[in-house]
Amino acid sequence: MPRKHARVSAKDYVVAGLLVLAIVWLLFLIFGIYRKQVVARHAAKETQAQLAILQEREGTLRANLAELNTTRGHEATLRETYGVARPGEEVIIVVPPKEATSTPPLPWWKRALGWFGIW
Repeated sequence: MPRKHARVSAKDYVVAGLLVLAIVWLLFLIFGIYRKQVVARHAAKETQAQLAILQEREGTLRANLAELNTTRGHEATLRETYGVARPGEEVIIVVPPKEATSTPPLPWWKRALGWFGIW
């Protein structure tokens, strides 16, 4: 039996075109959602890193605060800030050590050999 060719009308082409446009539009929307998800994931990682840094800084600040709340901490702060001392204390000046000579002097016999070009 011979096959009958179905007649394709302009209406079928319009429907097919609209379906293709709908598929392209949906793919564009899906790609946009994917990009937003990637950006959000990166932002979450950066925020977690900042949180870890801030928590470490908070721990340091709490330790400093606990140290400053002691009598010794008050005294150290006053000494550093205002340069005060207790009665009877004197100033101690720390002098850096002298630098050693870089090369020791050569003995006479090495100088003599060097004069002849041997050493």
